[in-house]
Amino acid sequence: MSGHSKWATTKHRKGAQDKARAKVFAKLIRQVEVAAREGGGDINSNATLRTMYQKARSSSVPLDTIEKAIKRGTGELEGVRYESVSYEGYAPGGVAVIVEVLTDNRNRTGADMRNVFSKNGGSMAEPGSVSWQFERRGILLFPKSLDEDTLLEAALEAGANDLADTGDHWKVTCEPTELHEVRDALEAAGLHPESAEPSLEPTQLVPVTDEAEAKKVLRLLDAIDDLDDVQAVHANFDVSDEVLASYDG
Repeated sequence: MSGHSKWATTKHRKGAQDKARAKVFAKLIRQVEVAAREGGGDINSNATLRTMYQKARSSSVPLDTIEKAIKRGTGELEGVRYESVSYEGYAPGGVAVIVEVLTDNRNRTGADMRNVFSKNGGSMAEPGSVSWQFERRGILLFPKSLDEDTLLEAALEAGANDLADTGDHWKVTCEPTELHEVRDALEAAGLHPESAEPSLEPTQLVPVTDEAEAKKVLRLLDAIDDLDDVQAVHANFDVSDEVLASYDG
């Protein structure tokens, strides 16, 4: 299993432990609000909203808070208007990075992004410079307590493409447009994911064998993830489990 995959599947758990709960909630609420604005407030007909709703509920965001975010998104309640923006860049070692944000001020967010890249040994890139190295996929994470063969058979029957071992979870991959159908089918079979959401997955990985450089990559990614407007960070690095285990931020 690549170091990239392990970082990608554990960083949100680490974040929930290390950051203030209010900051985690704020990011989730913003995702719900934007999903409702772009596709309507009905979770049954708005697939993106349904994903964000379930993500927020699984992180224990209060139902009343989620409902207010949906109403702000649909215009029933007054609120700040956010827009989706992606930034591309490079971490040390030539590692490609894509950052997805929701912002109410492009100038502020852009300046914050340039600053964090610069301070941590990275560099910003023009749109499209690194995005070709990633594909959007639906990702479902399941506890390792589930039987691999049982999950694999059910996942394939549900329309998933692959099952992988990330070390801490089973990772089921599917087409992003089929995420909800795959999740529903697996839940109907009694197999409940810990998370299910679309993600950008690298099509090729960049090995980072030098421990000092690998830690620079991880520090940059964590610094980006700490920015309030950032919703997701994707990178195509591969480092050893030993380096990840020794990294303390």
